[in-house]
Amino acid sequence: MATRYYISLPDAQRARGPDPGLAFTAVSAEGFAEQLQAALRETTLFERWRAMQDDPDAVDPSLGAVDRQASVQGAQKDLHVDLVVTSSISGNVLKHRLRLLAGSAWELRDVTSA
Repeated sequence: MATRYYISLPDAQRARGPDPGLAFTAVSAEGFAEQLQAALRETTLFERWRAMQDDPDAVDPSLGAVDRQASVQGAQKDLHVDLVVTSSISGNVLKHRLRLLAGSAWELRDVTSA
């Protein structure tokens, strides 16, 4: 069952994770949406993060879940970016990916059924 997550990046310039090799590089709402969508549809971001861990084999494999049908739309509103994510990925996995991509510079505004 798909869920719709409403996410805000209050200051898009600060929406960068702690590791530049994993963080957002986007500068536009469309770019943020594309990068988050790729992170939800593919294992690339998860595998890069996992390889950086002290014991990659000990990482919970459920954090690597993907949703090939995930979609993300982005809209610029003044200095902030609003993202609407539609996915069957769990909230915990979504939050993990967002922390990698944006650090703590994001807010979950609402969650609804899709």
